[in-house]
Amino acid sequence: MQQSSALIKVVKQALKQHGFTYQQVAQHLGLTEASVKRMFSQQQFTLARIESICQLMALDFTDLLRLLEQAQWQVTQLSEQQEQQLTEDLTLLVVAVSALNHWTMQDMLQWYQLTPTECLQKLIKLDRLKLIELLPQNRIKLKVAPNFSWRNDGPIQRFFQQQLATDFIHHRFNGDQECLLVLNGMLSVSNNAVFQRKLKRLANEFNELVQQDSQLPLSQRHGSSVVLALRDWRFGALQRLLRQDNPS
Repeated sequence: MQQSSALIKVVKQALKQHGFTYQQVAQHLGLTEASVKRMFSQQQFTLARIESICQLMALDFTDLLRLLEQAQWQVTQLSEQQEQQLTEDLTLLVVAVSALNHWTMQDMLQWYQLTPTECLQKLIKLDRLKLIELLPQNRIKLKVAPNFSWRNDGPIQRFFQQQLATDFIHHRFNGDQECLLVLNGMLSVSNNAVFQRKLKRLANEFNELVQQDSQLPLSQRHGSSVVLALRDWRFGALQRLLRQDNPS
């Protein structure tokens, strides 16, 4: 019973991660939205229906079982307080981001002005936060799930948004490994939701590529940051030209 509850929880998390709503699941299964909500709340699913939901998300059932195994021991998100600890200690944040990118302790000592004692102290803190497990000989084992993410509007996200405004965007993006796309258009509510799902799937593909390259030497990997954002921004700098009685 405990395993089936965990499996349903993973299904629910996967749906959220892929941007699917209960209404879309209901349409896919040929049920009412109320029926789907009841199935989740009462945790009453047939195997056939779970497989059908996997098809909706373009996942194999084996992928779901793999997510279940990972979810049983991996962290998907830190608490607000834990993230706050990271933002209050820049060195700890640097070590945390490096560890999440599969750096070794030796990599960190080569790249940053850290003493071995200082670096080890930060790794011990990350172990206590359950982001990593510090193994013998100071080897680092990540304890985060592939879908690990910082909290929405949490301390880490706000910290990087401040950096984003002042540093990331103020760049020409003309290098071989750089790309900037600015898209403007008018979407219906339904197609806006479709595009959001596509963005989330693209983010999943990025994470999969990061996992594929994680075993390569650090010299063959390059820090890559991607910003995916979608919002109502029809007017921007032109807003002062709008009529006060416009139908927006």
